[in-house]
Amino acid sequence: MQALKALSFRLALAAAWWSAAAAAADVRPNFVFINIDDLGYADIGPFGSTLNRTPNLDRMAAEGRRLTSFYGAPVCSPSRAALMTGCYPKRALPIPHVLFPGNAVGLAPEEITIAELLREAGYTTAIIGKWHLGDQLEFLPTRQGFDHYFGLPYSNDMGPATDGVKSNWGDPLPAPRANEQPPLPWLRNETVVKRVHGYDQTTLVRRYTEEAVAFIEDHRHDRFFLYLPHSAVHWPLYPGAGYQGRSANGLYGDWVEEVDWSVGRVLDTLRGLGLGNRTLVIFTSDNGGTPRGVNQPLRGHKGSTWEGGMREPTIAWWPGRIPAGTTSDAISGMIDILPTFVRLAEGKLPTDRKLDGADLWPVLSGAPDAPPPHEVFHYFRGLKLEAVRRGPWKLRLDKGELYNLETDIGETTNLAEAHPGIVAEIETLAAAMDADLGREGQGPGVRPLGRVADPRPIIAPDGTIREELRGEPEAL
Repeated sequence: MQALKALSFRLALAAAWWSAAAAAADVRPNFVFINIDDLGYADIGPFGSTLNRTPNLDRMAAEGRRLTSFYGAPVCSPSRAALMTGCYPKRALPIPHVLFPGNAVGLAPEEITIAELLREAGYTTAIIGKWHLGDQLEFLPTRQGFDHYFGLPYSNDMGPATDGVKSNWGDPLPAPRANEQPPLPWLRNETVVKRVHGYDQTTLVRRYTEEAVAFIEDHRHDRFFLYLPHSAVHWPLYPGAGYQGRSANGLYGDWVEEVDWSVGRVLDTLRGLGLGNRTLVIFTSDNGGTPRGVNQPLRGHKGSTWEGGMREPTIAWWPGRIPAGTTSDAISGMIDILPTFVRLAEGKLPTDRKLDGADLWPVLSGAPDAPPPHEVFHYFRGLKLEAVRRGPWKLRLDKGELYNLETDIGETTNLAEAHPGIVAEIETLAAAMDADLGREGQGPGVRPLGRVADPRPIIAPDGTIREELRGEPEAL
């Protein structure tokens, strides 16, 4: 009886919280999603950095909530596919690694993206920065629900060495390589505005930030979704002129600190326009940091399914709605952003396909006794399922290694022999996923890639721009 009374009390408390939250304000906020490239878990102050100065992110965390078990994917394209579709990357973008310039495949036009769903709910949508889900016309963001696009279609190292995209700022240009990649294009919507050289990369953070601020100002009276995926801090390292040599951590620290400036400009713009109390901002990284960054106390780096390859430093900010200075260790990730944003926008989730994500709002807002969005999480590296987490327990499947992430976040002590029952239970979860997406290869739940018959690079190796994408150059 006492247990029943306690349950009734918790349910009543939760119902009262939801009622108060709904009555407090319009629950259809603007959304800003800031995605950094290759940022390490401990590369910013709120997650323990002692090398890089990040006062704006420190303030964002003090005014918001840190998510300490938020997962991306081991590398760029899969993580971005999870964000766009609300699905495990393998379900929506079944590729072994990342997409490259001129690939015939990309995120299928038949996929329903977060941008499409929010646009249907009345939002103006923009992406400013790196896309990396296909560079053929059919795969560009303007064909995937975004009203505006300004940025690079893939990583900032994908181009010819002689253009400065295979070397850091200040380093001598390397000699031409055999089988050079085509030149790196800077796009506005579906028009090439510049061929990117080394100096241009030093302007990426500034130009993206200026464009983001202008978008917010122009749409202050609208509802908007701004996706701001920086090229920083992916190699090659190109901090802006005003940040070169400013940090105590070389070019890498310089670029981290410039990213922090960018976050500050975006948040200050929202505050100055009176939009802070009706804008949800998420800051995160697409995958784990490289050895250039700091992932402590996590094990591993980008490209792996150790925690250091997939667990991201994430902050959620919405003054008055998200409790300030708080932390949640609930399992969450890129797959949850679509269902969360669409629910808050009062949009409609697709019913004709499976989503893997969950609504994070109870966790973000500190709802009493909020259930975890996920009890189980699957770690895919390309097409292979390498690990499964259930609660605090993570099983690495190939070697049967079991770690308790609650007491051993660094994955140092294998507890499989001491807990054979837990190993068996998680193996059962892996078998269930084998029947869906497959432990290797493609299971029945994998959806088709987008594919074109005649793929061509946006800029040919000889510098010729595809006719459909030619336009007037901009003074960038």
